[in-house]
Amino acid sequence: MSAPPKKAGAASGGFADLGPRVISAVVMVAAAAATLYVGGVAFTLFWLLAGLALNWEWQTLIGGERREWRFVLGGVAVAIAALLGRHGLAAYAALAAAGCGAAAAALAGPERRLWAAAGVIYASAPVFAVCWLRESPGPGLLAIAFLFALVWGTDVFAYFGGRLIGGPKLWPRVSAGKTWSGTITGVLSGAALGLATVWLGGGPALASVQIFAVGLVAAAVSQMGDLAESSVKRRFGVKDSSRLIPGHGGVMDRLDGFIFASVFAAAIGLARGDASAAANLFFW
Repeated sequence: MSAPPKKAGAASGGFADLGPRVISAVVMVAAAAATLYVGGVAFTLFWLLAGLALNWEWQTLIGGERREWRFVLGGVAVAIAALLGRHGLAAYAALAAAGCGAAAAALAGPERRLWAAAGVIYASAPVFAVCWLRESPGPGLLAIAFLFALVWGTDVFAYFGGRLIGGPKLWPRVSAGKTWSGTITGVLSGAALGLATVWLGGGPALASVQIFAVGLVAAAVSQMGDLAESSVKRRFGVKDSSRLIPGHGGVMDRLDGFIFASVFAAAIGLARGDASAAANLFFW
């Protein structure tokens, strides 16, 4: 179990934290890419563990009563999301998350009810999304690779763009370090890298304009996820969701953008209603 979350404070300037960030990122990228390639049970287990960590960090961060039982309820919701995601049963997964979230809310105490329920959904929704996309007929692997490239590219180029270009802050009350220059650089670069991944993976070149447009929206959504997580941490007075990942804080800190982007991608698949949620990202 990791140490308690660090209290909020001024972010370190420059590139002092670059070394630990790079090493941790290499390890995480290797694990994510390997399980993506293998697919099946290995992929599901990887994201099941990620979802369990997300729920643990969230429930720990918000405090409140009966956290141990909330860990269990969130874990049940995450496990159901992983299982049902492999079969695309979105309605049943949503019912399970809602039921476990309601139970967690009832246990958390009056000041934490909505927060506790939100944590269960926050942890289980991306697990369902990635399992559903990966198991989709056709380009399931390519859909997740597209999201990986898009979100990682957005994060990396936003990090360097913000530090090298600087300029006005995007939303200083929520995220002290995020700039407009970094956000715009990240969104454009992430969408471009996502499109390049689709090209290299044999995706439909004729739909490049649509795929790039989807990538722009998904990259912007991923930045919204970053801001949303920052606002939650600021609300509860912590800097990192945990210390599980050197240089990155916790799993929430690392996956905040991917959580929103993956759920957005799955929502496209659900809204378009075709047989393959993954194909809906690329074929228009």
